[in-house]
Amino acid sequence: MPNSIVAKDIISAVAFIVTVALFGNYIRSIRAAQTVPHVFSWVIWAGGTLIVFVAQLAGGGGVGAWPIGFSGCITAYIAFLAYRKRHHSPIAALDWVFLVLAVCALPAWWLASDPLWAVVLLTSADVIGFGPTFRRGYHHPYQEHAGFFALGALRNVLVVLALERYSWTTVLFPAAVGAACGALACLLYVRRWMIREQAHQGQ
Repeated sequence: MPNSIVAKDIISAVAFIVTVALFGNYIRSIRAAQTVPHVFSWVIWAGGTLIVFVAQLAGGGGVGAWPIGFSGCITAYIAFLAYRKRHHSPIAALDWVFLVLAVCALPAWWLASDPLWAVVLLTSADVIGFGPTFRRGYHHPYQEHAGFFALGALRNVLVVLALERYSWTTVLFPAAVGAACGALACLLYVRRWMIREQAHQGQ
């Protein structure tokens, strides 16, 4: 892990730039009707990310936490766009289960006296938020932006490297979300490959 404060500032700046490019491209793809985000996932992610940002600051995350706060604001905007396009993304009963589980975990920040426990529960809620997108992505892999989640995994690696203090409170959220982003990107790429192979075999 880089120890220089200057190095961490540079990595944090790179993470910030990646975040801007990442969400800018994703928002453009939504507006162009190339991507159909699942409203439940983005509502969960918006609430959880903003609260974890506050918890990271309390845990001494410093400059490395700012990309998380910025992405939380942008995530809230995407949740709004997803809500406007919700009629294009059918909601299954399992999606409601994911939403209820996540919402039950979100009040943890106000109920937990220790920031670590708040982050543990909020990270769990955020990972649960991937559930509806994983489910829909498996059946409709072309409706999601695979590159967005692949770069999201990279962005979270940079966020971890930029943290000024390493502890479970500061590392858990970006590490877990980065792993979930990577897994989702892999799922989307594999499912697209499978569909292309099935189409090729059917010719």
